[in-house]
Amino acid sequence: MSPFLAYEDKGADLPSVPLVLVHGHPFDRTMWNPQIEKFSATRRVVAPDLRGYGASPVVPGITPLAAFAEDIETLLDDLKVATCVLAGLSMGGQIVMECYARFPDRIRGLVLADTFPAAETQDGKRTRNAMADRLLREGMRGYADEVLEKMVAPYATAEVKAHVHRMMTATPPEGAAAALRGRAERPDYRALLTRVTVPALVVVGADDTYTPVPDAEAMHTALPDSTLRVIEGAAHMPNLERAEEFNEALGALLARVDV
Repeated sequence: MSPFLAYEDKGADLPSVPLVLVHGHPFDRTMWNPQIEKFSATRRVVAPDLRGYGASPVVPGITPLAAFAEDIETLLDDLKVATCVLAGLSMGGQIVMECYARFPDRIRGLVLADTFPAAETQDGKRTRNAMADRLLREGMRGYADEVLEKMVAPYATAEVKAHVHRMMTATPPEGAAAALRGRAERPDYRALLTRVTVPALVVVGADDTYTPVPDAEAMHTALPDSTLRVIEGAAHMPNLERAEEFNEALGALLARVDV
């Protein structure tokens, strides 16, 4: 049976531990282009489009983080990826935490970038559901215009800004709304982090206002074996804004896991 998700799969049949990259909202797998290009030379790199995003099927309604995690586990089965380093940014980081809760034995290392583990507040639930209603009513462009310079810093390059804006406006509103409603009901992963037994990398842009540096510091403190990397000159998407620095940090984790 063909995989449910659209995906990129490069660098197969190499001896290093595979790297699986989970994008954030409202993006697609192309947000990982600098990492796919860099690391597929030395290992297998898999980057799916989550359900409701990119070229993957759109499933309206509510998509809980558990559904995203189940999709990733099924994709790993389909692609015969027994174990991997699992990396996620923002919503992708929360999906990675859900994956660790579900199938920790398959995960050799974690990357949690510009994300946070706490459950949503009551105000946050209302805000996410209201935004879901708005996206269904208005589409993605107005939202994309408003948040572009929070997703990436105002001083980001024109090329990075254009890429991020393009991903946001190409996202189906039904898929984005379903994910927002699902994230509004997410569990609290803070206790889970204290039980992680694999090496972890926590990354955050120094100018990220969505998930600021103190959130990353708290995750770093909770994780038993983690490295914290604060990337200067970046906001919520340091993997694109400062790809070289992000790749350096990721490469150090991968070197540890490969030993």
